[in-house]
Amino acid sequence: MTRLPIEIKLSDTRKEKPNPNSLIFGRSFTDHMFIADYEEGKGWRRHRIVPYAPLQLDPASIVFHYGQTVFEGLKAYRTEDGTIKLFRPQENMKRLNRSLERLCMPKIDEEAALQALTQLILIEKDWIPTLPDTSLYIRPFVIANEAFLGVAPSKKYQFIIILSPVGSYYKEGIYPVKILVENEFVRAVKGGTGNAKTAGNYAAGLKAQEVAEQSGYSQVLWLDGIERKYVEEVGSMNIFFKINGEVITPAINGSILEGITRKSVLEMLRHWNIPVSERKISMDEIRNAYEKGQLEEVFGTGTAAVISPVGELNWDGYKMIVNNGETGQLSKRLYENLSQIQKGQMEDPFGWVMELKSDLARLA
Repeated sequence: MTRLPIEIKLSDTRKEKPNPNSLIFGRSFTDHMFIADYEEGKGWRRHRIVPYAPLQLDPASIVFHYGQTVFEGLKAYRTEDGTIKLFRPQENMKRLNRSLERLCMPKIDEEAALQALTQLILIEKDWIPTLPDTSLYIRPFVIANEAFLGVAPSKKYQFIIILSPVGSYYKEGIYPVKILVENEFVRAVKGGTGNAKTAGNYAAGLKAQEVAEQSGYSQVLWLDGIERKYVEEVGSMNIFFKINGEVITPAINGSILEGITRKSVLEMLRHWNIPVSERKISMDEIRNAYEKGQLEEVFGTGTAAVISPVGELNWDGYKMIVNNGETGQLSKRLYENLSQIQKGQMEDPFGWVMELKSDLARLA
């Protein structure tokens, strides 16, 4: 493996680390960040780790006006013996490149990106919290920074990685959340950018999220944008339904994100010989199963929350209380197994976990 040349400039001052008992997701950031520049005809260059600081961007940068930006999210964990582990980071880099391609942005070298990520994490290893349900959240992203007010792909970009020590994504933790099924707004349709991890997809969902929160719900469940009857995904998660012993999740259809935790859950369920289907599922089918007493569990999957049980679904005023509003056995089993594999507390039969090697880091 060719080592990526990375310039390292360490900060002269260090921030006070937040209290690990009261971490708020996405509010605290480490001392350093990684940056690489791209220019058409020259490729990716100037790979560097520098002190965390505001970016200097021209007001006419394309990212501000035409939304050329994509991002990823993954986590680093510190095991009981001090080892640092990443969960399927190669999948994140593959998905980042798929998103970049959809947005007409230059792809990154996946191996080089993982090297840069490894070096940054090892420099910031003391920021990785070790309390239960805590981790170091990793946010790689790419922005278009050419100053040009024209509707065309940028000729200049920056690839940046920042780190944030985090606790649970939902204040409820592993306790069931309440979900409002969205009937008015549409986030994505097949052929759009719903399967890319781009900022515009999330901006499109903010109004529905605001309405849901005002009604006491944690998230919205999006339906398809054409017939408005088939389930797609929750705002920050893929969604699963356990109906009469079978686990069902919407099939990848071009308008929902190919979640890495989703993929891992599917592989784990099949490993356990639990019946699984990836297919269309309508709200009518879910309501019918609920009324027959066959809707046994509902849960979301995502990097931030890992597994998030759903205790209530509200579909146009019709409330479905799932499993008496309690965490189901399968949701709990999945959460415990995934979390323990991620943290090295359980054998990893799938080869998902990547252990960071300190000899990759150039710390001087």
